[in-house]
Amino acid sequence: MSAVQTTSAGTSAGDDTTATQRSALAGNGAAYGFVAYLIWGAFPLYFNALKPAGAWEVLAHRIVWTLVVCLAVLAATRNLGFLRRLASNPRQLGATTIAGLLIAVNWTVYIQAVVTGHTVEAALGYFLNPLVTVALGVVVLRERLRVLQWVAVGVGALACVYLAIDYGRPPWISVVLALSFASYGFMKKRIGGSLTAVASLTAESAVLTPIAIVVLVVVGMTGNATFTSDGTGHTLLLLAAGVVTAVPLLLFAAAASRVPLVTIGMLQFITPILQLLCGVLLLGEHMPIARWIGFAIVWVALVLLTIDSLTAGSRAWRLARAAENCAI
Repeated sequence: MSAVQTTSAGTSAGDDTTATQRSALAGNGAAYGFVAYLIWGAFPLYFNALKPAGAWEVLAHRIVWTLVVCLAVLAATRNLGFLRRLASNPRQLGATTIAGLLIAVNWTVYIQAVVTGHTVEAALGYFLNPLVTVALGVVVLRERLRVLQWVAVGVGALACVYLAIDYGRPPWISVVLALSFASYGFMKKRIGGSLTAVASLTAESAVLTPIAIVVLVVVGMTGNATFTSDGTGHTLLLLAAGVVTAVPLLLFAAAASRVPLVTIGMLQFITPILQLLCGVLLLGEHMPIARWIGFAIVWVALVLLTIDSLTAGSRAWRLARAAENCAI
């Protein structure tokens, strides 16, 4: 075998190994993402199980115990030093604080929706989230949309008008959830990749913990605290809020680093679908035909957005492959 043949064979074997490794990573990443969205989709059942605790008490416990879990993880991995660096960077600390407040709004509205029997409306908010994110890109970042993206946003707006007529009011829960989460994503983009998923959640929980402690004190003073008055099982469920919050986030971070963004975009619809099913099938929420029609209009918008995303991703892949071939 000539040197050229040997080199070619070695390169081919190396390419096959690399391709196999990439395939394994992508497979693991998809599994991590699926489990993360599965857990998020089951959240209505968890928050419903926390009754008679109110939304504010649940939120406060979620913040406090999430901070405890995150600090434990960072201490175990010896990564607590970032807190000092964050404190010395006012701009990043400010952005982190805003992100924390936005996710707190999202959590509060979501928990309140579940405990008051509006899980279906909350699910609608997460169906709308991709559309609101695209619209936010236009308004805030001055991004230019492709034709199919404009059509998807327009159909989504039509769905909101239709559902407002059906509800007899704007679907405020859905709108606030979609806006708060899209804005949270925008702030995370401003912060950039300087913080890992755990570090970011730690920072956000840390800035919110003083507020959470005040909330717990007020809830206790008004006689509405349930942490120690509704049995050991209830106490353990509230204590588990930190793990329940941190675990899917860590799984999502592992998935995001292993699979393409398009795959993440496809997986994200698992959560609102499961939330909708939880609300209708397990929590007994009524879903009239007119409302199913409104949801169907939203799904049409999401299908259009998904087609656009897949088309753009395929085009980008072909261009990248062409550039590689030209470079060889």
